[in-house]
Amino acid sequence: MKTKRLIRGSALLAALLVLAGCAVGPTYERPAAAAPAAYKEAALPASEAGTWKPAEPSEDALRGAWWKVFGDEGLNQLQEEAQKANQNLQAAAARLTQARALQREARAGFFPSLDAAFGPSRQRPSAVSQGLPDGTPTSPTTTWRAQGTVSYEADLFGRVASTADAATADAQQSEALYRSVLLALQADVASTYFLVREQDAESALYNQTVKLRTDTLQLIQRRYDAGDISELDLARAKAELASAQSEALGIDRRRAAAEHALAVLLGRAPSEFTMPPQPIQKVALSIPAGLPSTLLERRPDIAAAERAMAAANARVGAAKSAFFPRLDITGAFGYESSDLGNLFQWSSRTFLLGPLVGAALSMPIFDGGRRQAGLDRARAVYEEDVAVYRQTVLTAFREVEDNLANLRILADQTRAQDAAVEASARAAKLSHTQYREGSISYLDVIEADRSVLLQQRVSVQLSGEQARSAVDLIRAIGGGWGNPVPSADSVASNP
Repeated sequence: MKTKRLIRGSALLAALLVLAGCAVGPTYERPAAAAPAAYKEAALPASEAGTWKPAEPSEDALRGAWWKVFGDEGLNQLQEEAQKANQNLQAAAARLTQARALQREARAGFFPSLDAAFGPSRQRPSAVSQGLPDGTPTSPTTTWRAQGTVSYEADLFGRVASTADAATADAQQSEALYRSVLLALQADVASTYFLVREQDAESALYNQTVKLRTDTLQLIQRRYDAGDISELDLARAKAELASAQSEALGIDRRRAAAEHALAVLLGRAPSEFTMPPQPIQKVALSIPAGLPSTLLERRPDIAAAERAMAAANARVGAAKSAFFPRLDITGAFGYESSDLGNLFQWSSRTFLLGPLVGAALSMPIFDGGRRQAGLDRARAVYEEDVAVYRQTVLTAFREVEDNLANLRILADQTRAQDAAVEASARAAKLSHTQYREGSISYLDVIEADRSVLLQQRVSVQLSGEQARSAVDLIRAIGGGWGNPVPSADSVASNP
């Protein structure tokens, strides 16, 4: 009889061990996403365009200090300050720490839990619970207990493993999102910095224009006082000077707003930050966009979307495991006595094992469709994340193409604009000469000067647009390619 029980117990144990390896979750495979062989605007050689390779996740690779390609020490210092003090980056680091804590919490399900308790209880049982007639008096008793409890869930169908996999993917997604915030911060600092410098160039241009028009007004005033010209020319000169002064003040207002925005990116109050004027210069960079397949590896937002899919896929497995039996193994052991002095004597020992030798095997039968609804929801979340991932990839390709086109067309536009500035300056010089000779009216001079100012301002704006487009292209391809910057680990552990 004892042998039969042993055989049955061994068979049951073997069956449980077999079931423990039966995970019911779907195997994760990253869905395909459109990836062209080459960028339309990159104009890569045919030999290079044909070297397409499948993307391999590399979102954990350190991004380089890409902003150093501009050779601007002021920008370098601002980038370092922003990475240390920006509050959005600190919040992203805190979210990463939270996700990693949840990952450790989920992985704790692989191990048993052990608890200890100590204390007295006093009770008076009812007569009926003692098998006595109603109304029979019973005596109260005091019981001292010191015991430990152990509980463990055997992961028969992969519920614990799926939950841990989902938490791991969530942590990886949070790290990719941290890197996305870091890259966005770096790009925003660079773009805002170049915007301030563009405003400085425009301000210098208008300050020079105000000075020239002040000198011109003085000349017109002397000629008017001498009776050489009518009051109309004097009024026009005053109007042009006032207009230039108004435009200069408008540029100062926009420059102040851009400087305030830069201060916030640096984690500082606007009143605590002042950037000295530094007019922008032309930026001419050749930025390697790489192959489209590498974009799936470099972009942190794509990596985050992919990890969201992996987490959703793992949660589908956890939802499916709810349809299968669950095995909880529990036990309690310790001492129990009516007297505290006898509590820890060997004769006071006690233990408790649940049914099925300390195990409780529960089997779902009917729940009104709750489990099926949970599974349907998990699958729908996964499908949503697949669509988000594919849309993120398409958006990334569009951003790269946009900025490649911007830089290509801006280069041609800048060359044309340089010619326009040169021609308008020549025309203005000739108009001033002819006006002094009396062959043209002052209105012609005003129009020539306006044309020079307009063309010079457009040239300055194109320089700023080129710099910001270069920054946007680097951001679109997922960051730089040089010296490493601090990793998410270092910032998350020591914000």
